Amino acid sequence: MFEAKDYKSPQLVRWCPGCGDYGVLNSLHKAMAQLAVAPHNIAVISGIGCSSRLPYYMNTYGFHTIHGRGAAIATGVKVANPALSVWLATGDGDCLAIGGNHFIHAVRRNVDINILLMNNKIYGLTKGQYSPTSARGFVSKSSPFGTIEDPFRPAELAFGARGRFFARTIDTDVKNTPEILVAAARHKGTSVVEVILNCVIFNDGINDSIVKQENRPDRTIFLRHGEKMIFGKNREKGLVRDGFTLKAVTIGENGYTLDDVLVHDTTLSDPFLHSQLALMDGAELPVALGVIRDVEAPAYEEEMERQIAEVQEKKPARTLKEYLMTGDVWEVK
Repeated sequence: MFEAKDYKSPQLVRWCPGCGDYGVLNSLHKAMAQLAVAPHNIAVISGIGCSSRLPYYMNTYGFHTIHGRGAAIATGVKVANPALSVWLATGDGDCLAIGGNHFIHAVRRNVDINILLMNNKIYGLTKGQYSPTSARGFVSKSSPFGTIEDPFRPAELAFGARGRFFARTIDTDVKNTPEILVAAARHKGTSVVEVILNCVIFNDGINDSIVKQENRPDRTIFLRHGEKMIFGKNREKGLVRDGFTLKAVTIGENGYTLDDVLVHDTTLSDPFLHSQLALMDGAELPVALGVIRDVEAPAYEEEMERQIAEVQEKKPARTLKEYLMTGDVWEVK
């Protein structure tokens, strides 16, 4: 048996006071204790950014790599040693800008790694430039008159890359986040967990409309597999089908009953409903939290090992010289 403290590094944690990364780190320690994987069987990889300091604070193997390349390194680690539990700590800039190509291909390949995407919609380490998830019109040091770009939505990228696991949580939700991280780790294949995170220095309060205690019950919905999609301060609201779209209703009003409320199913192979849930923005429909999609599919490293075994069975082992002399060769006299 393990405890959260078994995964804590003796290093002094160095983030700005109040940074949301503290909550993610705390939740990860708790999740690993629940998973009961020995620290020496875990590797935490990161790229560059505030969130990418996380490996230093883990009593596990770790690798602080270069900007945007964390997913590629994590893929290599998992393929080289499939027995390891591999985690990638990354941010919206590191993962979705310079690392965007590595991210979508890791998801597409379905490598068995767990991606913690900490999304604060800003470049924090480099002091406040707009990021790929910053909203159109966002004013920052690199967009003093407002951005003229539409942002990436992480769920949309993950689903577009044929992602099989997507979940979302809030940095301060230390009650539910460990549960989500445990589910991500138990999923066989690439898991993406988006963390809605606050940067207290350069983007403070950007998520207040959905995460503040007085707003959260009506602006978010926590989804669990097999349970009704219910939310609200008094659990009086639910999500129903309205043609091909989703609609938020008050249970008991306008003819809607609890029977009309949808039941969450994370295992639907068709991503249509999961995509609709993941793209709700907290305005007319609440932001979806929890595990949104969890679908089984072959993992990359397992398929690679299977293929190697099949080829080796059909062809006898050869020496290096025999390989070099295979195919078109010329003898020079």
